[in-house]
Amino acid sequence: MKSAKYVFLFIGDGMSIPQRMMTDEYLQRTEKRGLLINQLECQGLTRTSAANAFITDSAASGTAIACGEKTNNGRIGMDASGKNKLVSSAEVARDNGRKVGIVTSVTINHATPAAFYGHNVSRGNYYQLGLDLIASGFDYFGGGGIAQANKEDDPLYKGDIYELAKEAGYTVSRNREGFQKINKDSGKVLSFGAADALPYAIDMSEDDLCLADFTRQAIEVIDNPEGFFLMVEGGKIDWGCHANDAATTLKEVIDFDNAVKVAYDFYEKNPEDTLIVVTGDHETGGLTLGFAGTGYRTQIETLGAQKYSGGVMANKIKEQKAESLEELKPLINEMTGMVFAVDGEYKKGGLNLSKVDEQKLQDIFDKNQKDGKFTGHSALSKALVLMLNNKSTVAWTTGAHTALPVSTSAQGVNAQLFSNMLDNTDISKGIKQVVQK
Repeated sequence: MKSAKYVFLFIGDGMSIPQRMMTDEYLQRTEKRGLLINQLECQGLTRTSAANAFITDSAASGTAIACGEKTNNGRIGMDASGKNKLVSSAEVARDNGRKVGIVTSVTINHATPAAFYGHNVSRGNYYQLGLDLIASGFDYFGGGGIAQANKEDDPLYKGDIYELAKEAGYTVSRNREGFQKINKDSGKVLSFGAADALPYAIDMSEDDLCLADFTRQAIEVIDNPEGFFLMVEGGKIDWGCHANDAATTLKEVIDFDNAVKVAYDFYEKNPEDTLIVVTGDHETGGLTLGFAGTGYRTQIETLGAQKYSGGVMANKIKEQKAESLEELKPLINEMTGMVFAVDGEYKKGGLNLSKVDEQKLQDIFDKNQKDGKFTGHSALSKALVLMLNNKSTVAWTTGAHTALPVSTSAQGVNAQLFSNMLDNTDISKGIKQVVQK
């Protein structure tokens, strides 16, 4: 089998068929285009179960995708017994002389990225996974920062992870200014755009670094004559789905797709030597494209009316210090595009809030009063998000994961390995074949 000199693996955390199709339809309606990931030459479906559960978590699925073996929920780079370390495709690439990069929009020692370099019985041992990050010797880590980087009460504590990384020879950047100084001559790099996870794409300012920025920088740092392996995770797709926030989720999928475009541009310059694989680790939220009462009508494009993630909306509601729902109505309209009736009349063609909707919001406001102050900012924000979801004809069945299969797409050298019906372990097995020389 021909090896691929340059291998990209993109993982949309929580991204399954509904998330991809919702976003694709949104783009078709608003920009007359679809997702690039849905247009790659090979397409397949992938089962996601863990060794001990039909519904997986990100640790078990990340380990399966990275290492090619099922494990129990919660384990990182370890087998189901918790006694034996597994070997990831990234480690195989490293051991075959390739440079390796890991990028994510969440913290770099979160479950999915950690599965490519870490070995721990618990995904919650963030500090220890940070030690594994340094020990891996991988060439580039980028995106969100290191969780619990200086956890002094950890039994394996050796010092601040950032300082240990510097001692190990890494160039460490923790802001945009440092990011701009990194180049192909920087050596091994830790490049972070936030102390924790990156902001949601829907909330980003022009000064924020996105997934595509880190993907582009990773390629610059690790590109070399021996080839490379780069894993990029869209981790906050999952977080948006846990929050049942469709608008925030689809903006994360678009941000993820933009990162894939960076790799695709590289592929077009090196088509005979490059493999791109795109998958999800599981579905989150039980997203459904259709809502009771809307029949066959769909208006997914109206999700674009939401201007902020639910969390930012809650903060803006809190900052308003409103004493009545009436005072919040202009802000609600600005944040969601939804409109209240004025003197019993609705704006023609608007995203109208019904009397039932308004009463639900009023009930939340009345129920969350303490000493004359409104304290239900998060509850009100969540209700607004769900109302807009439903008016946009999407809905959710859970705030957790589901067992839905995910879509897997591929382009380039041996892309056919990732077609048809796969198990998530097959992704690692295929990549291990193409990174060996």
